[in-house]
Amino acid sequence: MSGQQEAERSDAYTAHFKVWRGDPEGGGLEDFRVEVNEGEVVLDIIHRLQATQAPDLAVRWNCKAGKCGSCSAEINGRPRLLCMTRMSVFDRAETVTVTPMRAFPVIRDLVTDVSFNYEKAREVPAFVPPAGLAAGEYRMRQEDVNRSQEFRKCIECFLCQDTCHVVRDHEENKPAFAGPRFLMRVAELDMHPLDAAADSGLDRRRTAQDEHGLGYCNITKCCTEVCPEHIKITDNALIPLKERAADARYDPLVWLGSKIRRRRE
Repeated sequence: MSGQQEAERSDAYTAHFKVWRGDPEGGGLEDFRVEVNEGEVVLDIIHRLQATQAPDLAVRWNCKAGKCGSCSAEINGRPRLLCMTRMSVFDRAETVTVTPMRAFPVIRDLVTDVSFNYEKAREVPAFVPPAGLAAGEYRMRQEDVNRSQEFRKCIECFLCQDTCHVVRDHEENKPAFAGPRFLMRVAELDMHPLDAAADSGLDRRRTAQDEHGLGYCNITKCCTEVCPEHIKITDNALIPLKERAADARYDPLVWLGSKIRRRRE
């Protein structure tokens, strides 16, 4: 054994894990004692459990670099990425509990059915390019570019969707509520200076309110708190979208301007 390996082994300890095991029919937490080494993340421990004690443990993962969004779960009740949660944040005597995302149906063990999110994604109309401009002719101010780039950092881990109490605690709201990830997408498109949706009769602010459930959001910022990309979902997307939707519906000057514009057309 090399000196480096000996040093790593000297920092090892045994942790107490509780991992949810089950399927749509039901399940529960199982206890495990598992070795932890210096610098490891929770996903490393789950992999060690698969290799040594629970070979049939189901977990979804891909990149192990915090960029694919696959390994979303809940650790001690908080939505997190397994691959970005270091074991060093827990006390060595603490029990680490790993459960599947609560807002979505369980497939097996830590794997959930997140198809709800893809259904909501399809309900958001795509970017409408401006007429008369080729792709290479688009011009934007840097502040508009920065805004879109912040929103596009989203890795679709769906942790914001999982922690949002509108869907987490009220399954009946899902048909009418897109959730923070897709309301952020609507906000991005509505704020995009080159989006020509309005020219084709699509009112993104109205659809945000009437079709995507913007009014259900009460800006608790829980979505922002769990975002691994540190996107300010509430402050930079949801609150501005609410303000725009309110202006479009209730501001008399905006209403008058829309009437004048229609007459000219």
